[in-house]
Amino acid sequence: MAFELMYITNRTDVALAAEAAGVDRIWVDLETLGKEERQKNFDSVKSHHSLEDIAAIKSVLTKSKLQVRVNPVYEGSEAEIDQAITNGADILMLPMFKTVTEVEKFVDMVNGRAKVLLLLETREAEEIIDDISEVKGIDEIHIGLNDLHISHHLDFMFELMINGVVDGLCEKIRKKGIPFGIGGIAALGQGTLPADMIFAEDWKQGCSRVILSRGFIQPEEDMERFAKVFKERVQDLRNYEKSLSEKKKDFFESNKEQMKAIIENIVESGRKA
Repeated sequence: MAFELMYITNRTDVALAAEAAGVDRIWVDLETLGKEERQKNFDSVKSHHSLEDIAAIKSVLTKSKLQVRVNPVYEGSEAEIDQAITNGADILMLPMFKTVTEVEKFVDMVNGRAKVLLLLETREAEEIIDDISEVKGIDEIHIGLNDLHISHHLDFMFELMINGVVDGLCEKIRKKGIPFGIGGIAALGQGTLPADMIFAEDWKQGCSRVILSRGFIQPEEDMERFAKVFKERVQDLRNYEKSLSEKKKDFFESNKEQMKAIIENIVESGRKA
């Protein structure tokens, strides 16, 4: 089964270009609570999307699903979830949860009106993943490397892919039969840690969805060129995805060893800087 590709935007023109390029999900990001403080010293994207953006994006999509990340469970969650669904959300993502109770509340508030996607990005959630994955009504889980590596006090988010954390989570989620994703990727051939390596490791883990990060492509003034490049890069990724199905076990083992060496070098270089 082909990977589900996700791309974050609240611009209708960018959403249309992404859909035409073959992106499966356009992602509107409402999360703001606690994010600024949590990520203040990290090079991360902090979106400023709105409930109105959901309706605007939904109105132009014909094939791609609309995914919305809401805020962590708080006193206004029910109203926010209701409005997101009313405005057209097909999939709702819960970030920064730490307890089974939060997940149960979220599932109850969604009440089957949209798919439920959990964004696992805290150590607390990691430690009780077995209990969380027993909650009825969870459709998918995505392992969020950025906040999870902050939670682990690590220097580089991809350390989680070589220190056993991602391995352990994937094994447990696979056993529950829940579709899952891991972090995001840049365009093939790009990234501090090459996207090709990350994608191959995702494939090996049994991952079935991935975020196309700002390193994959960023909007530009020339929308015609943007749409063309976007389509080419998605096609490159699809071709690489197809090639992975023909690779043997030793390819993936070698890929993991190469990843480990690069990640360790990045971390060590960062500490010396």
